Amino acid sequence: MENKSHALVAGLFALLLGAAALIALVWLRGSEDHQREYVVVTKQNIGGLNPQAQVRYRGIRVGKVTDIRLDPEDPSNILIMIAVADDIPLTQGTVAKLAYQGVTGIAHILLLDSGKNPVPLVAEHGKLPRIAMIPSLLEELGESGGTALRQAQDVMVAANALLNEENRRRFSATLANLEAASSSLKPALENLNGTLVQVRKLLDDRNVQNLSKAAADVAPLLADTRVLIGKMQVATDKLDVAIGDASAGGTSALMPRLNELAADFSATSRQLSRVLRLLEDSPQGLVFGVPAAAPGPGEPGFAAGGER
Repeated sequence: MENKSHALVAGLFALLLGAAALIALVWLRGSEDHQREYVVVTKQNIGGLNPQAQVRYRGIRVGKVTDIRLDPEDPSNILIMIAVADDIPLTQGTVAKLAYQGVTGIAHILLLDSGKNPVPLVAEHGKLPRIAMIPSLLEELGESGGTALRQAQDVMVAANALLNEENRRRFSATLANLEAASSSLKPALENLNGTLVQVRKLLDDRNVQNLSKAAADVAPLLADTRVLIGKMQVATDKLDVAIGDASAGGTSALMPRLNELAADFSATSRQLSRVLRLLEDSPQGLVFGVPAAAPGPGEPGFAAGGER
């Protein structure tokens, strides 16, 4: 009887275990039926990502990686097959990023919605929907680091070209000239300080008061000068009126007389000049009189060749 009871217990246990396995298989198959497949396309390195890796949507686990292969149409692309729960609202604006979990370095797919296109992501023409992968943080840091290193290298090359031997010699000469200029500038600054001290002494309170007093004394003189200038202007106006007056008593009436006097003086001067010229040519004319002029052609006593 004991052997029969043990066999019955073992049979019941086997039946229960098989039923549990069947139920688990049905449950797992049912969960897979509620998933949708997508393809993540990338050209970047996906080191650390393996099949069965997690797929997360905004940090929540929503699926897994089912397969990784090269694109037969374009070998430069890597196709990552993922299965995601069908209740996840993936849209045309959804992008994928390669992320790493903790310090283990295990990679997983992180899905993000950029919000650029809210149209739902569905299959077209019998092909699985595709999701583009954007560079991860490490790749961005690597690219920016490489760019920064190249820029730093270019800066170092430019600095070496700038600080060559000739430019260093010129820079040293410039520093020497600046030192000499500063040395020559020091006496000038000292003289300037002395000048400022003298100016400060010159412009003390006492001298400022004296200048103010002198300015007060000059003010009446300036007023008298203005009055004198006014009187001179009046006299000038009167003189202009007198010169322009055409009456007999006016100054302009003297002008014809002065013109006649000037004409007489000019005629007298011409006559005196002729007398002086005759005396210079014939001084004896002062005693014997002016000699007679030689007869001309047709006059009595005329002879050709100058003979009488």
